[in-house]
Amino acid sequence: MDDQTRIELEAAAFRMLREHLMEKRTDVQNIDMMNLAGFCRNCLSRWYQEAANARGIEMDKTEAREIFYGMTMDEWKAKYQTDADPDKQAAFEKSFAENVGPKS
Repeated sequence: MDDQTRIELEAAAFRMLREHLMEKRTDVQNIDMMNLAGFCRNCLSRWYQEAANARGIEMDKTEAREIFYGMTMDEWKAKYQTDADPDKQAAFEKSFAENVGPKS
């Protein structure tokens, strides 16, 4: 397989993942994804931002999230985010530290 085809297939898979998480499974909470898989929608938007920045495209966290989510974080939270109990929050802190690093 040539590099261009591989890139196109990877991009298509990313678009399908994004569509699945943003349109088909809005019920799945970011905290649950982080606790179970070690990444969430915010990680995907951060990776998008990092890829843009690595190519000289200036993009901050807020811009990347709006591109990935298709709306502001406040809109997403109001529409889809539910409260997490203390056990989930504690598990999140551990998972975040292990998978992302210290909170800044």
